[in-house]
Amino acid sequence: MNTASQIQLSEADTQILLDWAAQVTHSNESYFHKGQRLAKRLGAHYRADGLTEIGFWTPELAGEVIQTNRDIFLEVFTPLEAVDFSAPSQTIKCRRDCVELKQQGEFCWGVVAGMHPGTRKQMGSLYWLRYCDRLQNEISIIRDVLAYSLPYGVFGPAELYDMDSLQRQRTDLAYFEAHSTPLDPDQASWERPILDNANEVLPRVPAPLNILQVHLKTASPEGTLAGLTQVYQRLSEKIAAGEPLTAAEQNYVGYDALQLLPIEPTIEYRLEGDNRHHEFFAIAPNEAIETGEMACGLEVEVTLRKAKTQNWGYDVPILGSAATNPTILSSLRPDELVDFISTLHNFAGGPIQIIYDLVYGHADNQSLELLNNQYLKGPNMYGQDLNHQLPQVRAILLELQRRRINSGADGIRIDGGQDFRFFNPLSGRVEQDDAYLLAMSDVIQDIGDRQRLLFTIFEDGRPWPEEGWENSSTYRDLIELRPESYQWGPLIFAHNTPTIEGFWDYKWNRIIEVMFQGDRWITGCANHDTVRRGNQIDAQAAAINWHLGATLNEVILNAYDNPATTLWVYGFMPGLPMDFINSLMRAPWGFFRNTDELYGVKVAAEEVGFLDWQITPELFAKPWAFRHLKQLGFEDLDFLKRFMRALNEAMIVTDYDLQRTADLCQRCIGNPDGVCEVKPMQEIGESDHQAFLDHLTVPKLKTIAMAFMEDGHETCRVSHYLDRVDSAQTEFNLALREYRRAHPWLRENLQEGDRFNRLSNEEHTIFYGLRTEPLEDESDQTPEQIVMVTHMGGEPTTITLGDWLQLDLSEWRVAIATPGLDIGQTEDALKIFELKDSQGLVLERIFDE
Repeated sequence: MNTASQIQLSEADTQILLDWAAQVTHSNESYFHKGQRLAKRLGAHYRADGLTEIGFWTPELAGEVIQTNRDIFLEVFTPLEAVDFSAPSQTIKCRRDCVELKQQGEFCWGVVAGMHPGTRKQMGSLYWLRYCDRLQNEISIIRDVLAYSLPYGVFGPAELYDMDSLQRQRTDLAYFEAHSTPLDPDQASWERPILDNANEVLPRVPAPLNILQVHLKTASPEGTLAGLTQVYQRLSEKIAAGEPLTAAEQNYVGYDALQLLPIEPTIEYRLEGDNRHHEFFAIAPNEAIETGEMACGLEVEVTLRKAKTQNWGYDVPILGSAATNPTILSSLRPDELVDFISTLHNFAGGPIQIIYDLVYGHADNQSLELLNNQYLKGPNMYGQDLNHQLPQVRAILLELQRRRINSGADGIRIDGGQDFRFFNPLSGRVEQDDAYLLAMSDVIQDIGDRQRLLFTIFEDGRPWPEEGWENSSTYRDLIELRPESYQWGPLIFAHNTPTIEGFWDYKWNRIIEVMFQGDRWITGCANHDTVRRGNQIDAQAAAINWHLGATLNEVILNAYDNPATTLWVYGFMPGLPMDFINSLMRAPWGFFRNTDELYGVKVAAEEVGFLDWQITPELFAKPWAFRHLKQLGFEDLDFLKRFMRALNEAMIVTDYDLQRTADLCQRCIGNPDGVCEVKPMQEIGESDHQAFLDHLTVPKLKTIAMAFMEDGHETCRVSHYLDRVDSAQTEFNLALREYRRAHPWLRENLQEGDRFNRLSNEEHTIFYGLRTEPLEDESDQTPEQIVMVTHMGGEPTTITLGDWLQLDLSEWRVAIATPGLDIGQTEDALKIFELKDSQGLVLERIFDE
């Protein structure tokens, strides 16, 4: 059915836009500054007058000489009926309109009338560029890299969204008045001066005292931003009413900041060929569309599927990085993120900052299907290197970040700083692009009529991945360039394995660095990287600290939520502590994704250690646990472990060739007398293997891998483990957070006169020390003093702090002790006492009133 087109190009307004772009292009500014101005008008911007500005960077089209045999047009799909944002799947009718944009050099521009903006209550017009090459008989889609809303993922069209109204309606505008300067809200962003010295002239958000790291998909029962918003709304209401918090609720509070694992759109599950039967935005077969006909006002049928993507967040295609991953939006509306941030900023216990984890050091290989080749330099171990050195790419990436942080973030963590490298032809060397990293730190946030710079964390382990990087990295390259920033320190980087016997003794040299120069380091023990690293330890080959527990699961839970370590980090160590919600909740954690058709079996097989360390028979037996694998016949945890170990070995033997792996499985399983290169696979005999394993094929292997990934992801949801939470432990952890808040000077480095020592032998490792509050020379205050002792591993031992530190213990009292340690407050009790593994205490000096 054809209807009259309601969408058309506004010629006069488009010409104004073209004139502006030409003026910028021919100005005397640098290529990079020109790119920055142009980038701010790329994408789709709904204007107050009801028109929509459209801009695409299309260098792949600029070099064509013959332009008469091609069509480039904006293809717009406007829903003709209401979209149910909660429906898993629905089929609706849309009106399809086509508008020819104006090409100017490497850009396509246009001002369009008739497009409908998305709001909290309605779906907006969906759009992309369609390019039809009549000579080559090729039809392709150019997507909006800088889209504000991608409700149907990176392969679906972008949604026009009324971002100005969203920002005006947010409930935390007053919050942004602190640590910011005013700006003229009537001046467009592309008209404002480009500040190369923003760090010198604009205020920056101050650093928090501590951080809680959260993975959105597993941090609440719903696994969405709305779900986590509900958690914090309930907490805020209870705190305001003076109601007590449950043990599990205590794990969410007492933090100045939440750091979210990346929430940008990730890669998606794709097959070679037709994806129409599972993709999130699927147009019904239509000859006019499939032949690239510019048929306007065409009524088409579209199936909309709600994204169910699971990913740890770091597999990004870069396209859409200004938008929010639709799989964590229960409403598919960008408002959901702003509601969450506003809830934190208005929290009854005091504002909670939000920190975004930004991934701009690499792009997944799926970006090859989504970005023009100007964005990419070539392959790396993660996928593709981004071409930060090309001025327009550099400008667009920074603009993506600007739009991302304008949702209301207070800080950023820059992932993989060591990956930002380039070949310098002048020096003939590969060098670090520190200028770009500093530019990321200086991206200006503007919300309402305020502007500011954000608190910045760099994760940078250079010279990683060179051999020996763990010992040679200084972890200081960026904080020396930008002293007000922070950097991940050596104890929280990936290779943190406190489950191993003597780990803290082995790390002593790094520990000394942390104590005396770690004031600008992120500290702590558990995070998404370290816990996953714990899963990878070969328990058969490593010396495990069995004082932490009787099983591998008890060991890893007690290692990453350890009272002695937490006491040391919060009660004595300098720097900025960060905790991980999964460890606090005693919930499993691993790297799981259901987005990989090509490498899914490899990734699943490599996560086999997750079963050894994180999954117990009791957990496996839960009705909700491992449902997909149980349906395939893996009803016994031990059998699942044996099969996954055998599969991992088979993948290595076949060099990760899926067909050869399937052939090996067919040859070995249930054939004890045959020739088999992988003995564990052969040991899966006929008596215990399931029918599903008969004649294992590549599709069957992929089915097992997908089931393993989705089941593993579900086991990481913290709401399953509320009954695991020990109230004594959560109260102790919260008390430590409050103690550090009351003693903010602890974040400073140890000074002259402070002490930090260890007592270490084959039986135990003890840390102890004394700190004095640093005061200005002219201060007449009496400085606070504290003493700490912690048992970091091994057999029980006797503690005599008075002798070790030459203390008059009548002048000291216990400020805080680990759960179960009750030695009393008397001088005699403090003179000599016993500590077991994971126990410790902090003493405070008593001064006369």
